Amino acid sequence: MFESQQKPTGTSYTTTAALLAVALVVSPAVLIISRPFGRIALGFAIACSVLCLVLAWVNWKTSSRLSVPSLETPRGKAK
Repeated sequence: MFESQQKPTGTSYTTTAALLAVALVVSPAVLIISRPFGRIALGFAIACSVLCLVLAWVNWKTSSRLSVPSLETPRGKAK
């Protein structure tokens, strides 16, 4: 069923999705809830969102290197 020679496909994007959620949902929501907001709170929210977006992009680039396992059977295990 599972071959020990197959490489992982690198499809664990949970961290990327979490970082995108923080950048696009949580950070603006916290900014809106913490009214009245000034320049410091706005700068902090923008910096947090940009940092999360950059980390999500880096995580996406490192995790999206897919390697498709070969379809041929190894010569020693052929039936």
